[in-house]
Amino acid sequence: MPSLPPPWDDYLRRIELAASAQELDALEHELFGRKAGALTVALGTLGALSVDEKKVQGPLLNTAKQELTNALMSKRKNLSQTSWQSLETDDTLDVSLDLPEKEHGHLHPIHEFMEKIEEVFGRMGFDSARGPEIESEENNFNKLNIPADHPARDSQDTFWISGMKDHVLRTHTSNVQIRYAQKHKPPFRMICLGKVYRKDSDATHSPMFHQLEGMMIGKDVSLANMKAVMETAVRELIDHNAEFRWRTGFFPFVEPGLEMDMRWRGDESKSREGKWLEICGCGMTHPNVLKNCGIDPNKWQGFAFGFGIERMLMIKHQIPDLRLFYSGDLRFLKQF
Repeated sequence: MPSLPPPWDDYLRRIELAASAQELDALEHELFGRKAGALTVALGTLGALSVDEKKVQGPLLNTAKQELTNALMSKRKNLSQTSWQSLETDDTLDVSLDLPEKEHGHLHPIHEFMEKIEEVFGRMGFDSARGPEIESEENNFNKLNIPADHPARDSQDTFWISGMKDHVLRTHTSNVQIRYAQKHKPPFRMICLGKVYRKDSDATHSPMFHQLEGMMIGKDVSLANMKAVMETAVRELIDHNAEFRWRTGFFPFVEPGLEMDMRWRGDESKSREGKWLEICGCGMTHPNVLKNCGIDPNKWQGFAFGFGIERMLMIKHQIPDLRLFYSGDLRFLKQF
């Protein structure tokens, strides 16, 4: 490389000795900065020189500019090559390596199923509602025609809230039906989903589980309408070939009351529940419940139902133990 006159020869030497790209960037700015760069300022003074001085200084500065620019480019290239060689020698990074695909999360099977429930009932004209999980005794029991001596009022069956008089962790999502019916004039169709709490714990029960409840109120709504809605929904959600069994049952908030069983699709000899599993309680909404919500039972009637969401999933996927949903075991959850 040709030698340069002072002070450009010193810059050339510093470029050759630079040990990093950062040092080169600093030198480049020192030389070619728009306002204070040494070469920028020197080129800017050419206009004030005489013609004879320009003939001498002009070529010198242009040569210095070209040589310094080339030196910077060459040094930058050398540093880049050295860096890659170092990486290959140290074996710290192989950019050609095919890394494993990142795992993507997904909804828990319960919440994914709840979204599907809202979609299926939405197509049948049902509104979706939510409500509080801490509820007053009035909405959780009294307005649902559940008398004071009912077993559900016992502290062994219900979680009562300490420090909040007459408040419980809701034992069903029926409290949302009450709140909805008080705010909406019939006719209407609604469903409500969410967590509920009871003091149960075994393979098919949990202290906390999820429930789907619904209500349809109109002037000519009957049990036939209820049966059609429920069987259509379950076949859409679980199995188009599902088999059902209907039995009479007692619930204080419906009259008459029914229970809906569904045939277990797995190996019946290994199923805890045998051939059938109860998944729903239902019936015609009790006139007292309608009165408590400000609806005249002489003009309006309807039905209400409540499904255990985990039980529906147990049948859909042949899951033997409800508690698996809450274990957090990825071996179980990744199957969905």
